[in-house]
Amino acid sequence: MSADGKIADDQRSPARFGSERDRLHLEARWAEADAVLIGAGTLRSYGTTLLIRQPHLVAQRRERGQPSQPVQIVCSASGQLNPSDRFFSQPVTRWLLTSATAADQWRDRPEFEHLVIASPDPATPLDLRQAIALIRAQGIQHLVVGGGGQLVSSLLAADLVDDLWLTVCPLLLGGRCAPTPLDGSGYAQAIAPRLALLSVEAIADEVFLHYQIKRSNLGSPSPLGDLKPV
Repeated sequence: MSADGKIADDQRSPARFGSERDRLHLEARWAEADAVLIGAGTLRSYGTTLLIRQPHLVAQRRERGQPSQPVQIVCSASGQLNPSDRFFSQPVTRWLLTSATAADQWRDRPEFEHLVIASPDPATPLDLRQAIALIRAQGIQHLVVGGGGQLVSSLLAADLVDDLWLTVCPLLLGGRCAPTPLDGSGYAQAIAPRLALLSVEAIADEVFLHYQIKRSNLGSPSPLGDLKPV
């Protein structure tokens, strides 16, 4: 995020302001995961996903019995995605977390290997607790969330976030409509989630932060339906 807490400008352009060191840091986090969960808006913005390319990270995954790339799970209640995006030709296993109605348009197609259904139709918010249970039942134990802010907000509200990794980058974006790492309806100060700082590292002009969520202080700002259909 920028130094003023934005993950993109107010046009929601793809965030490419992190350094190469930040990209390698992100790649290392993803390499630890069985699967990566990304929101539909994030996929539409970038059109691709990050691939693990560092040979030692690929080797570590193979030593742990994992495939070279984590499963990529796209969260979209509407299922409105562009199959011509480069994401769909990348060498990864793709799953779709969606509604029952939206899943119908992707059945018997090659783009997604597995459909995770967590609501009856796009107008009904996804049940993220049910979704995570279904994902875990498929053998996914370590799940990394790659954004965006709306998805992170909904997962946090459902008490489904353990750790938070933030890279603070040396620029200011501003803009009242620019997205933040935690979009959604927000929290009153009295029930705002509290964090425990596990590590901090400053490299060049960036700061790398690793927090753990303090669950005893977690309060939900809204029902689980905070995740809007996208």
